[in-house]
Amino acid sequence: MKKAPTIRDVAAAAGVSVSVVSRVLNPESGPVAPAKREAVLGVINELGYRPRAAARELSVGQALTVGLVVADLANPFFAQLADRIVWEARSHGVQVVVMTTQEDPHLEADSLDTLLDRSVAGVIATPTGANVEKWERLQSMGVNVVFVDRTIAELEDVDVVSIENVDSARRATEHMLSLGHRRIGLITGPVSTSTGQARIHGYRAAHEAFSVSTDPQLIRDVPFRGDGGGDAVGSLLALPDRPTGLIVANTAQVQSSVRRLVQIGVQIPEDLSVIVFDDNPWTELTSPPLSVIRQPIGMLAVHSLELVLGRMHGKLPPAPRTIEVKADFVPRSSCSPLLLTTTR
Repeated sequence: MKKAPTIRDVAAAAGVSVSVVSRVLNPESGPVAPAKREAVLGVINELGYRPRAAARELSVGQALTVGLVVADLANPFFAQLADRIVWEARSHGVQVVVMTTQEDPHLEADSLDTLLDRSVAGVIATPTGANVEKWERLQSMGVNVVFVDRTIAELEDVDVVSIENVDSARRATEHMLSLGHRRIGLITGPVSTSTGQARIHGYRAAHEAFSVSTDPQLIRDVPFRGDGGGDAVGSLLALPDRPTGLIVANTAQVQSSVRRLVQIGVQIPEDLSVIVFDDNPWTELTSPPLSVIRQPIGMLAVHSLELVLGRMHGKLPPAPRTIEVKADFVPRSSCSPLLLTTTR
């Protein structure tokens, strides 16, 4: 990775002293001749120099600023995550600039450019999976990056905080299998995302542990936005050999999926046993209450902020860290043994 240019590189290329470059960057610190100012600004633009916000803010005792790039604030999971990260940041005297990509790589690219121009000291983000070069450029400019909930395989030197996605999907599937279900539908996120891939892997691992083959027709990866969950429910229940169990491992599609089950008139758990990935209190208020994989949003927020602050203050070793937090499986009455299921 290309080393980020320093203020000394700018001074050398412009043929001026470091103090002159400093005065250009901080006009209130002293005057600079117009010709020299133009020369320095030209070199800054040519080299792509960005002042290290963390170093500058720490040196003058200002509050650190962190960028928070979340995938979709309409998704309750990300809304809660953003709220908790902002709350934790305030307790550390850290300011947060919140941006949302709406699961759009183009909006994500624009967000990263904006954060780079604002010289934030660090970025906590749920990446779309695209814009690898943009993320690399952000790092090359000295910005500390922490991915939360998702990761990008090509970026091996980024800190990552997530739940144990493989384990969570495996436990949910094993619970269904232990109840005798052998036709278990899975609705998960896009396979282009790390969470989508990991949860499918956990689903398959559980089947292997029970010596049960998996039917590709029962696995539906759908977008996070829109009503893909409801559509997937409809297509799964239209199969000649329909599932007797359903795991909705796409948090953004839980409401859409459950809504479609109600509209179709599916009786839970008599017709279909159901487990969802969600941390929303409404899952306890349905009839019957839904079994859930409860994601520890608070822990995700705490670990993400600790990592980015640790990087800013130089308190962590250079090797990237991956922190996986265990999610809770909360069994409720939305699952029943297959022998009690009346509809196949």
